[in-house]
Amino acid sequence: MTKSSLQQLYAQSPQLGKLRNFICQNHPNIALNGLSGSAISFVTSAIFNETDRPFLVVLSDKEEAAYVLNDLEQLINETDVLFYPGSYRRPYQIEETDNANVLLRAEVLNRINSRKKPAVIVTYPDALFEKVVTRKELTKNTLKINQSDTLSLDFLNEVLFEYHFKRVDFVTEPGEFSVRGGILDVFSFSHDEPYRIEFFGDEVESIRTFDVETQLSTNKVSRIRIIPNVENKHLNETRESFLKYISTDTVIFLKNPELIYSRIDLFFEKAKKTFGELDSEIKHSEPEELFTNSDLLKEQLATFTMAIIGGFGHMPNSENVDFNTTPQPSFNKKFDLLIANLNDNNDKGYENYIFCSSDVQTKRFHDIFDEVDENVHYKTKVFPLYQGFVDHDLKLACYTDHQIFERYHKFHLRNGYAKKQAITLKDLNKLEVGDYVTHIDHGIGKFGGLQKIDVEGKKQEAIKLMYGERDILYVSIHSLHKISKYNGKDGAVPKIYKLGSAAWKKLKQKTKSRVKKIAFDLIKVYAKRRLDKGFQYAPDSYLQLELEASFIYEDTPDQSTATEDIKKDMESERPMDRLVCGDVGFGKTEVAIRAAFKPAVNGKHVPVLVPTTI
Repeated sequence: MTKSSLQQLYAQSPQLGKLRNFICQNHPNIALNGLSGSAISFVTSAIFNETDRPFLVVLSDKEEAAYVLNDLEQLINETDVLFYPGSYRRPYQIEETDNANVLLRAEVLNRINSRKKPAVIVTYPDALFEKVVTRKELTKNTLKINQSDTLSLDFLNEVLFEYHFKRVDFVTEPGEFSVRGGILDVFSFSHDEPYRIEFFGDEVESIRTFDVETQLSTNKVSRIRIIPNVENKHLNETRESFLKYISTDTVIFLKNPELIYSRIDLFFEKAKKTFGELDSEIKHSEPEELFTNSDLLKEQLATFTMAIIGGFGHMPNSENVDFNTTPQPSFNKKFDLLIANLNDNNDKGYENYIFCSSDVQTKRFHDIFDEVDENVHYKTKVFPLYQGFVDHDLKLACYTDHQIFERYHKFHLRNGYAKKQAITLKDLNKLEVGDYVTHIDHGIGKFGGLQKIDVEGKKQEAIKLMYGERDILYVSIHSLHKISKYNGKDGAVPKIYKLGSAAWKKLKQKTKSRVKKIAFDLIKVYAKRRLDKGFQYAPDSYLQLELEASFIYEDTPDQSTATEDIKKDMESERPMDRLVCGDVGFGKTEVAIRAAFKPAVNGKHVPVLVPTTI
């Protein structure tokens, strides 16, 4: 049974038919009773696919919201599921917003404003607590640019300054723009990649997105919207609750409403306290203008079709939809308990599904169960589900691998901007004039800053490097791969030669000769080792698989690769010669434990060397 057939099973259930009717009739209060674990995600996705209305799903906190978001992204088309986070790094920190979160919030507002097809928006109290700019203000502060439009660069420059964008040499984060000749680079708050707009005179010739790290184009687009930082609390725009911004046709799913209201009131009290401690000489907006309290939230929620999740008893003044699900049982990593439970379910007519985070985990289950002589009734699916559950009406048992093994289950938030934090251009901007840098062709020089130079009558940005006897080299920003920060002995001042000198060439040649000699010696050693035969370990056993599955954290891709390579070496008849390197806290010990366990189950001893200090 596939994910879609599981959804279909829910879509055909009597409870979904009842819920669909209540939503179509716009009942203000619907109580969804008896939903456990990720049954919430299956029900939400099934009913969303059955109705042509936008959904807002409000969970208790960011972590739960992120997990449910990941479930829904796999059950619904990913482009139709959006995450609406709070804009602060911590629950309440007005002065320090997180640009990655601001991008996600702006994307949601932009999607609602563009009136595209309905979407599921997943959020939590911290995000609803903050008011947003009105639709009218957002439309007024949105700059739309289409290919072939006639616009002057001076006009765009002026508009971007009005939007509080910062003009820089190279854009590296949202809210920045740069102008180079007839090219405008701008990083809007509504997209996780910046735009490069090329002009032919005053005509927009092409629009492309580009990677800030490589400066290479990624996609060509015909129209864009440039949105400023809509979460800037120092702006004077009129603000309103997020519930006033969304369509009145939206169906709102609320989990544990009382907890949500109390959390919002807690934030509001903190906001009032902080406001009272602010500098009275500077005019600040009142908390009521920037934030929402629970009374306002309750008043606005009353105007929507609302479904309350989490109740296990009938709610007064509500239309009740009763489900019969229970949480996944706890097995305490004991496979005999798991096998007994799966077979007992099968005897009662239940279908057993184990949802795994990866193909590796699926294979582990198959191998572990194959070692047992009993016939185990189950099916596996590669689908990292948040929480397992048993649906007694549909006779369905959905278990998760991470709960069986008591492993930590990670959520994943789309964050294209954050992955580009440590970039070449940003590092370059951090260099101070006078810092030593190395150019692969010309050797060590001093960084002289970013300069604008004339190249065939056009102004271009270049990096200025200073060499011996006052020689200067200008390097194009497209040749950044040839430059690196100088790394030498601490405190030692490197020798700087003049440009064109044979000294750097000789030094490179000398280094190459030394490297060749070392390589030759190593080849001789390895050739000799290749002829020797070592102990060949057996493939992974049941015990090895059970040990590896019991680690509480999921392996990173690098850990998986390192473990796989080590095992390949150990299962070969050639002596192993491998060194695993990694920074502190990057998971070397977990790889070492896996490697050490293999000799132990093959009847060998394993010496463990530890540092003298910990």
